[in-house]
Amino acid sequence: MTCRLARAAAWAAVWSTALPAAPPIPVKVVVVAMFERGADKGDDAGEFQYWVEREKLDRVFEMPQAYHAVRMNNDGVLGMLTGMGTAKAAASVMAVGMDPRFDFRKAYWLVAGIAGVDPADGSLGSAAWAEWVIDGDLGYEIDAREIPAGWKTGYVPWRKSTPYELPHKNMDLGESYHLDPNLVDWAFQLTRNISLPDTPAMKKERERYDSPNARRAPFVLKGDVLSSSTFWSGKLLDQWANDWVRYHTDGKGNYVTTAMEDTGTLQALTFLAQAGRVDAKRVLVLRTASDFDQPPPGHAAAEGLLVTASHWSGFLPALDSAWRVGHAVVAELVKNWTHYQDALPTSKQGR
Repeated sequence: MTCRLARAAAWAAVWSTALPAAPPIPVKVVVVAMFERGADKGDDAGEFQYWVEREKLDRVFEMPQAYHAVRMNNDGVLGMLTGMGTAKAAASVMAVGMDPRFDFRKAYWLVAGIAGVDPADGSLGSAAWAEWVIDGDLGYEIDAREIPAGWKTGYVPWRKSTPYELPHKNMDLGESYHLDPNLVDWAFQLTRNISLPDTPAMKKERERYDSPNARRAPFVLKGDVLSSSTFWSGKLLDQWANDWVRYHTDGKGNYVTTAMEDTGTLQALTFLAQAGRVDAKRVLVLRTASDFDQPPPGHAAAEGLLVTASHWSGFLPALDSAWRVGHAVVAELVKNWTHYQDALPTSKQGR
C-alpha cells in the first residue's frame, strides 16, 4: 500500500510538472495602500478598506513573501497593502511585482494614501497629485544644538558639506523620483472638480491657521511629496521640507505633503521596470491631507506630536478623499482600457 501511494505521488509530480503553467493574469491598475487598522473590510477603515469594499476586490491571492495578501476584482484592478515605512514598501512592491501569477507590463500603479500637508498649500481632506517624490532620509545630519552660525538647518545633502550646497547633482541614490508629468496632469485635470468630504470639525481646525489655502474647503491640487521614515512636526521642519524639495528638483518641485513609503515604492518600481516587469511611466502618487504638518500659529512644535491619528479631524475624510479621487482615475482607465493599454493618457483627455 505504501509503495502504491509513493508511485502515485511520483506520477502526480511528473504530470504536474508536465502540465503547462497557467498564463499570468493581466493587470490593468494596481492600487497601492500603505496601512490598514484591522481587517480588510467591515471594521475601522485604514487606507486599504474603502478600496476593498467599494471596488469589490473579492479575489484574494495569498502573498507570504510580502506584507499582505493582494486582492483583485473582475475588472483587472489589483489592490495591495505594503505595510508602513519605506523598507516594507520596497520589499512588498518588489515581491508583488515579481510574482509570476500576474502580468504588470501594461498596468498603471496608483499609490493612494494619507499624509500631512503644508498649510501654505493645502487644507485638511485635500488631495494632491505629485510629480516629484523626494527622499527626506538620504543625507547627513548634525544635532540642532550644534548647527553652525549661518546654517538654516542641520540637514546636509548626501556627499555635500553644507546645507543646499551647489552645484546640485543627483547621485542616483534614490534622492528623487520624477513621475511622468503628462500622466500626472491628466490625472489632475480629470479629478480637479471632484467634490471632497468636509466636516464641521475640519472647518474648525483649519480656521486656526493663517494661510488662505489652509482655510479652504478640501480641494484637488498638484503638489509634491517628501518621503521620510521619521514623523516630524513644526514650521521650521516645514521650511526644511520646502527647501529640501526645491534643492533636489532644481527649483521645479513644490513640497505639499509629507509621507513615509513612497520612495521605497518607487525604488522597487524602478528596479521592476529595469527587469521589464512594469512600465515606470505608468505610476501615479496621490496623497490626501489627514493633518497639517505643524500646529497652528502660536503653538509649540511638540504639540503636533500629541495628537494621534485617531484624533485627527481629517483622518477619515482623507481616507474617503483618496478613494474618491483615485477611483475616478481607476474607473477611466478600466472603462477605456482598449486605448490606455497601449497609449498613455494626455492632459487634454482629462479636461
